[in-house]
Amino acid sequence: MREPNPGHGPRPFHLRAVLFDFDGTLTRPGALDFPAVKREVGCPPDSFVLEWIEALPAGVHRENAMAALERFELAAAAESAPNADAERVIRGLRARGLKIGVLTRNGAAAVQRALSRFRVLDAGDFDVIVTRDDGIRPKPAPDGVLHAAATMGVSVEETLLVGDYVLDMQAGRAAGTLTAFLTNGDDGALPSAAVHELDLPEDIDCDFVVHGLAELDDVVRLGLPLPHGKLPNELLARHLSNLAAADPSVLVPAGIGEDVAALDIAGVDTLVAHGDPITLSSRELAASAVLVNANDIAASGGAPRWLLTTVLLPPETTASEALALLADLAAAANSAGVTLVGGHTEVSDAVTRPVVSATMLGTMRRADLRDKREVLPGDQVILTKALAVEGTALLAEELGERLRALGMDECELDACRALLGRLSIVPEARLAAGFAGVRAMHDITEGGLATALRELAVAGGHGIIVHRERVPLLPETRRLCALLGVDPLGLIASGSLLVCCRPRETDALLRALAGERIAATVIGEVNERGAGVSALERGLPAPWPEFTADEAARLLAERTGQ
Repeated sequence: MREPNPGHGPRPFHLRAVLFDFDGTLTRPGALDFPAVKREVGCPPDSFVLEWIEALPAGVHRENAMAALERFELAAAAESAPNADAERVIRGLRARGLKIGVLTRNGAAAVQRALSRFRVLDAGDFDVIVTRDDGIRPKPAPDGVLHAAATMGVSVEETLLVGDYVLDMQAGRAAGTLTAFLTNGDDGALPSAAVHELDLPEDIDCDFVVHGLAELDDVVRLGLPLPHGKLPNELLARHLSNLAAADPSVLVPAGIGEDVAALDIAGVDTLVAHGDPITLSSRELAASAVLVNANDIAASGGAPRWLLTTVLLPPETTASEALALLADLAAAANSAGVTLVGGHTEVSDAVTRPVVSATMLGTMRRADLRDKREVLPGDQVILTKALAVEGTALLAEELGERLRALGMDECELDACRALLGRLSIVPEARLAAGFAGVRAMHDITEGGLATALRELAVAGGHGIIVHRERVPLLPETRRLCALLGVDPLGLIASGSLLVCCRPRETDALLRALAGERIAATVIGEVNERGAGVSALERGLPAPWPEFTADEAARLLAERTGQ
């Protein structure tokens, strides 16, 4: 079994039913001689015979052509044999509690005759058998797939369609099922016209490729719930085998039975570490886990290098869902230039949705460490990009229906969701770290700018003055917050960096950031020793809000009644 996109993890899915093509899938291929059928009825070689017959005018010619097709089908059925492992696989799937169906372009009589050639299976072993006699548009139309799923009482998303021809995959794709293309031992892209009606050259668009029905066992296991506890070793080994191993500083990499990672930090004199769980949203969970933790390492002046993750999965999580999340984590780490070196994975009823807690390790020269205690009165406080891009994207995803009801259209929602691509502050942090006048940096996360400035003031031991009118907001953020009654100052804001810089270097830093197309705005300055934030609005004293919970967390808790 292989996935058409190896190394990226399978499409995550739950499986409740398997729908099989018949000829060449449950029976051995090649029983029906399509070229002979076409010569008999006068169908052109480059046409599908069933559609060609059905397009004929009503009358004797059409009736004779259909009768000839049925005669060939019955003759082929009488000589057919079960495909290798077909009966064992069907019985095994039923034992797992899965619904089983057949979807074929053949007539019902031919299917019944072919089933009589099976040793242990008969029509009663299938929850539904859909043939052309049911009056449903044949494959590649999705109608038969939709009908079969409804009859079995499952959703199409929980159904796997298995077939040996492009029409099967097209029908499954059109209906929204998972698809598995059966090569019957042929490693080529498509079977020949000696087996099928047309030798179509296009690539097969499918979720899985299996060379024999026995390989379906591996596909099906991906869609079934995992047992509680650690992920099975064979599943974890499959993920670990795809991890990049290009970092020579990783002496002991992640592996089955390895409880620690060993890292060579020769050439640097300081190791920095940070850990954060991702709990607000399950969308882009992996990317958030990597970026949020990389951001804090970069804000210290370090280079993010190694990542350890603890992944907790709720009961009923399937193998494919677990592998997809782990693959996303590996891809996000690779994209950030970080090596995933270990962690822990577990299915547990302690969580109701996936939770990723990550620990990021980075390195730096001691002289490059940015310590917030070194800020001085007069330092300029710079904000990069615009405020609350993460919160804007998060609420657009989680509260999309509510926002539509309030008047936000789909284009606006898409623009908000697209802000998820702007959550890294690593580029600006690396650039700022090259300026000696940069005393401190702080990543804005939960609680938004209001909380971040208070944290910066406490860590630095100096008060901060902020000019409210200078705080930059994107139009998308302004509109979303107005519709939901949210204060953007208290909205989670990964993607924006606070930089405290000596006044003499502020202009040079702003020019350097602009040269990299990174927006930056001076929004305040460091005050005398003390703590707290003082706000001004166009030179006049103004209130500065305090939030007991992030605005996004508040809204999401209200939605769930927590």
